[in-house]
Amino acid sequence: MSILVVGSVAFDTIETPHGRRERCLGGAATHFALAASYFTDVRVIGVVGEDFLPEHEAVLTNRGIDTRGIERAPGLSFHWTGAYGGAMNEAKTLGTDLNVFATFSPKIPDAYKDSEFLFLANIDPVLQAQVRSQMPDVKLVCGDTMNYWIADHAANLAVVLKMLDVLLINDTEARMLSGETNIVRAAAGVLALGPKALVIKHGEYGATSFFCDRSFPGADSVAKPFRAPALPLAEVVDPTGAGDSFAGGFYGYLASQPKLTPEVFRRALFYGGVMGSFAVERFGTERLQSVTREEIEERFNLFVEISHLDLVSNGAGNAADAGA
Repeated sequence: MSILVVGSVAFDTIETPHGRRERCLGGAATHFALAASYFTDVRVIGVVGEDFLPEHEAVLTNRGIDTRGIERAPGLSFHWTGAYGGAMNEAKTLGTDLNVFATFSPKIPDAYKDSEFLFLANIDPVLQAQVRSQMPDVKLVCGDTMNYWIADHAANLAVVLKMLDVLLINDTEARMLSGETNIVRAAAGVLALGPKALVIKHGEYGATSFFCDRSFPGADSVAKPFRAPALPLAEVVDPTGAGDSFAGGFYGYLASQPKLTPEVFRRALFYGGVMGSFAVERFGTERLQSVTREEIEERFNLFVEISHLDLVSNGAGNAADAGA
């Protein structure tokens, strides 16, 4: 199965308590594609400038990622500068230079029209809707957004939400979209806007999935919410690409499976957490370039271990254990 991802391919200048890196290869589509490439075929649509060199493209093509959809334009690539301090829960944006990304208009190559899965990364919802309308036969559509589009482009975003099978956002964005402070009510409010399933990312605390009654055709009942943990890490070097890497691991695993079921969805949340945990271990995309499938499975098993509870089959034994 092939995933088509549409989003930013960019450079980031990042400062954290662990140091500073100038012009790391970054962008939502880049982190997503690298993480997803460990599970399935990935195709990328984006735009870059003249500063995007063969060595940068090789980071993607070395992972087997199809880059024919990346447009080259005169000028410089999108460049973000940010800094993290303390617990590194949130970045302080020091500079955003859209450059060629300011006039980005996604063009879908004919060779990409047979993609089975579509991921609409965090871009203008007008562009997201344009891409979705050009891909009517995809098997599944997943999208991302952010507070800026929610606050200032609500009408355009509302159109996109009705086009999505799965929406990935964080706690703050879910509350903004729904107007609810309680996360369960917020999830219900977001699902009422159109997506069949919702994944709310909680950063270092994991992610929770919520579903409506249209999530799994043919299922006997509505899938229950499911919470996946995050892996406790002793050291976080750079959290910039964590959310997009989570999305890549999550959606890449979904695309690798023959059928979408609640169990597959749950496992995908774990693989999302796995890829997000790798991404933060080094600056930019450095760790995602070098991880092995063996390491991914080893860490997946660790996620399972830290979230698994053995229950005693005898009810009295459970009660006794609880009171011990």
